[in-house]
This record gives sequence, C-alpha cells and structure tokens, in this order.
Amino acid sequence: MQTLELKHVINAFCPWSGEAVRDGSLTHYRGAVVGFCNPACRDKFERAARMFDQALERLAENTSLAG
Repeated sequence: MQTLELKHVINAFCPWSGEAVRDGSLTHYRGAVVGFCNPACRDKFERAARMFDQALERLAENTSLAG
C-alpha cells in the first residue's frame, strides 16, 4: 500500500473547508491519496464515502437479483 504523503495528494485544498491540505489528514480513496485540513474532515469523508459505497453495492445486488 502506498505511503500517505503530501507529495501524493490529488488535491491541494480540503473539499469540506477549503483550507490547505495538511500532513496527518490524508486517506486512500479509489487508488488515490486525498487530503484534508484536519483528521476530523478526513474522518467525515471516510464515513460518507463508506456509506455511499455500501449503498451502491446494495443497488447493484438488487439490480442483479431483479434481472
């Protein structure tokens, strides 16, 4: 797994606050390193992404069962 470093982030600013991305507030998302201004914003993103990923999985399961 890739080390989480600022030099690898795909964004310069936190999508929640608009503040600059900071070390210690990074996460992996779909093969990329995404940055946030603080760990709370990172954690908020991880929860939201997990929720949507699970919803998409359920949708795919329901679609395949209906077909």
